[in-house]
Amino acid sequence: MKLSQKKALATQTVLIFGPPKSGKTELAGKLAEYFNLLWFDLENGWTTLSKLPAEWQDRIEVIAIPDTRTFPIAIETMMKVLKGAPVNICEQHGKVDCALCKKSNSPFVRVALNELGPDTIVVVDSLTQLTNSCIAYITKDKDIEYKLEYDDWGNLGKFLDFCLSHIQQASYNVVCITHESEVKMEDGKAKLVPTAGTTNFSRNTAKYFGHCVYVEVKNKKHIAASSTTYQNNLLTGSRTGAALETTEANLLRIFKPELFPADEKPVAGNTQTQGAVASNKLAELRAKMAASK
Repeated sequence: MKLSQKKALATQTVLIFGPPKSGKTELAGKLAEYFNLLWFDLENGWTTLSKLPAEWQDRIEVIAIPDTRTFPIAIETMMKVLKGAPVNICEQHGKVDCALCKKSNSPFVRVALNELGPDTIVVVDSLTQLTNSCIAYITKDKDIEYKLEYDDWGNLGKFLDFCLSHIQQASYNVVCITHESEVKMEDGKAKLVPTAGTTNFSRNTAKYFGHCVYVEVKNKKHIAASSTTYQNNLLTGSRTGAALETTEANLLRIFKPELFPADEKPVAGNTQTQGAVASNKLAELRAKMAASK
């Protein structure tokens, strides 16, 4: 098929990363203004969402997966969920087809990602905890002082690649949240990248997503950046050319760009920061004033 005949993807995959308490969860939660969110909560972060309007909260289905070092259930459940086929998850343990909850007739929630429509976004919070779950699962029979060996690191990469490769090819919308790690890139320069698994895996995690968004607090404002040239020390980018840093932080500019007037919409390929935009406007004003003299 000719490239000109290919249709634009109807769904989006977004990876949000940044330091703790920088607004990552709230940024994703605000998508509930227009979308239903299927929220897989691996680290009990749902309380942040309680600040949202009640109407928005009604559109968020929270599936709590109480993952711990001694009960690493997150990786087991997410590997089954991300295959896309229907599964039943118990509300008490976050486990697929939990025998204990079946025996006690405890409640389950049915999840089938391949049946989701474009009005729903799957949120995974977070890849950091999913990594911890992988490590705990791999070392579950080991002493707490055990250090991962070569084969263990390899298995960690296999588990995460299994999950993220399904997200990469997903027929549904996905947002994943994680933290930041500083790694040395192939050119020898240090960059902040999304945390997922080993240093090498974290360096390449963004490849599984259509958009890699960095969130931070600057001048008492929450900033979300997605252009490849936002900062040299950050791994960010968007396959559709979205530059979130030029406007108020809002993922709807990725998921529902039609909501924004053409004169406010980030132009594809426009990677100017807010400072650059302001500087250009000032230069234009000075040129006009000089011409009028």
